[in-house]
Amino acid sequence: MRLRKGGRSFAYAGRVVVITGGSRGLGLLMARELKKQGARLALLARNREELMRAKEDLDGRHALAITCDVGDRAQVQQAMDIVMQHFGRIDVLVNNAGVIQVGPLQHMTYGDYHQAMNVHFWGAFHCTEAVLPHMRQRRSGRIVNIASIGGLVAVPHLAPYTASKFALVGYSNAVRAEVARDGIRVTTVCPGLMRTGSAINAQMKGRHEAEFAWFAALSSMPLLSIDARRAARKIVAAARRGEPNLTITPQARLLALLDRLMPNALARVMVMANRMLPGPESLWGNESWPGRESRPRQLPRLVTLLGDRAAVRNNEMVLTR
Repeated sequence: MRLRKGGRSFAYAGRVVVITGGSRGLGLLMARELKKQGARLALLARNREELMRAKEDLDGRHALAITCDVGDRAQVQQAMDIVMQHFGRIDVLVNNAGVIQVGPLQHMTYGDYHQAMNVHFWGAFHCTEAVLPHMRQRRSGRIVNIASIGGLVAVPHLAPYTASKFALVGYSNAVRAEVARDGIRVTTVCPGLMRTGSAINAQMKGRHEAEFAWFAALSSMPLLSIDARRAARKIVAAARRGEPNLTITPQARLLALLDRLMPNALARVMVMANRMLPGPESLWGNESWPGRESRPRQLPRLVTLLGDRAAVRNNEMVLTR
């Protein structure tokens, strides 16, 4: 009861929130929601141009934009120092930065796993370690780790992504148990499919056009995916309440439940699902293609319409005349 009461008393007005991967997609959507609630924002991302567009989107005065690769510990510490110098405090950290590689296991290389772990696990680790001393000193804070249903249930054709998200879930839950006594709440978020528009920035391998087709279609369908704006509101609310876990979409919750209750049956289902996905490419399968260059001509625009609109709305891409 004390934990719930403490969660309810937390308000974002005047709080300093650091969001990694805050220049586009879910990160930008959370920033917009937090701005509405009066938060002061620091956005971290690797792409300077995207950061500047995001800052303009947030009216500039409400956001500090810092170019930072979260996989680089020195860059993270420098970024957090800048935030502290500018705002004097850090109240909330949202570890949201992400990458995704889509394709058969045969084409996933050491570099793919290294990149995924560097962003999802080591990036969250670097940022968390950098802010914990400030939060412990003030005996207050929120840390939100954006994992995935892929961090609870292994998904075929997403091996590096799944492995790194599993690592993030384990780290997030372990940290939560140990920092609660310092007044810090940690929320592990495992979303299912969201319409962020991020498919165009995913990395496709193997038969890259076929991989893009299934991935973009599933992440755009209204019955299988959630509007990312709604997901952002849910995450912001869960973090304010200090909830330990949040799994978004009924489909994701069902998958997680089946994995706990009938793991062997679900494993067989995943084997069958993999058989329906594109097979490996013999010649150039290890080459990585961005989603924006992988769309097959025969894929109807109507199938990905909601995802395409989200991509423009969420700074995933810029329309050119």
